Amino acid sequence: MTNKWITPKDNLAIEIKNLTKNYIGAEKEDVAINNISLQIECGSFFGLLGPNGAGKSTLINIIAGTVMKTKGEVKVWNIDIDKNRKQSKLAVGVVPQELNIDAFFTPKEQLELQAGLFNVPKKNRVTNQILEIMDLTSKANEYSRKLSGGMRRRLLVAKAMVHQPPILILDEPTAGVDVELRKKLWASFKKLNDQGVTIILTTHYLEEAEKLCDKIAIIHKGKIVAEDKKSNLLSKIDQKIISIKFEDKLSSKIKNYLKKLGKVRFNENNCEISFIPSKTPMNKILNFLKENNIKVLDLHTKDVNLEDVFLMFTKN
Repeated sequence: MTNKWITPKDNLAIEIKNLTKNYIGAEKEDVAINNISLQIECGSFFGLLGPNGAGKSTLINIIAGTVMKTKGEVKVWNIDIDKNRKQSKLAVGVVPQELNIDAFFTPKEQLELQAGLFNVPKKNRVTNQILEIMDLTSKANEYSRKLSGGMRRRLLVAKAMVHQPPILILDEPTAGVDVELRKKLWASFKKLNDQGVTIILTTHYLEEAEKLCDKIAIIHKGKIVAEDKKSNLLSKIDQKIISIKFEDKLSSKIKNYLKKLGKVRFNENNCEISFIPSKTPMNKILNFLKENNIKVLDLHTKDVNLEDVFLMFTKN
């Protein structure tokens, strides 16, 4: 679908240098984006995470061309947004959080109408192909009011793809949908990404970002506080959690020893230890239990996840 867009020589879908956005209020100037630089590679599935008010919406709206920056440089598919704003806008499709679909039009009619708004000639339209990719072919000619919640979300994505942009911005795309629908949407997003579409995802569901994204940036108070491959970010926290269920109650002596291994929570015959593997190897805990003849009924471990990383970088 993105064959008409030639991949930039530097393989960058988005390039941002020293970007700043100030909002001038009645009493003071509010800095929404504070001198950030960011590079997003073509074909990547990029997560943009941050607390409410961190600057995510401002950043994606600048990329999409709906908000004017204060200073800095932004290139979209190697197109400077200041020098060629119209062309840079065509390189981006935005999927908003709100469901802005017309209940009295069919999905096919809505895609055709959207293509017309983007001035896409009829001979160049790929309506049927988009419907197929988003698994809406069987509902192409039904009124949109009859679509399920998940189908309506997929229709939003389809509308954003009518002009065949190489970049797709998903702004909280699964907000308010149940777990089953969320997973179906994830499959649709991955299908688009597999076809070469660069996807930028903003979400408060950190599990979603961890499942889909290959690279992640965390923005906090208008600044990029972390940016790396997902695996590298997860490795920054040297922490592991082990949960143990014992057959008998633990003595005070045993409890005091376990407390030395890390942060410990006791609940009747259960114990959860959060420890640093580089300082306290797992074998040290297991050997201690064995040497003291402590009978274990159940044991499982938990590695850090993206939520732990997110909280580490946004706690201040």
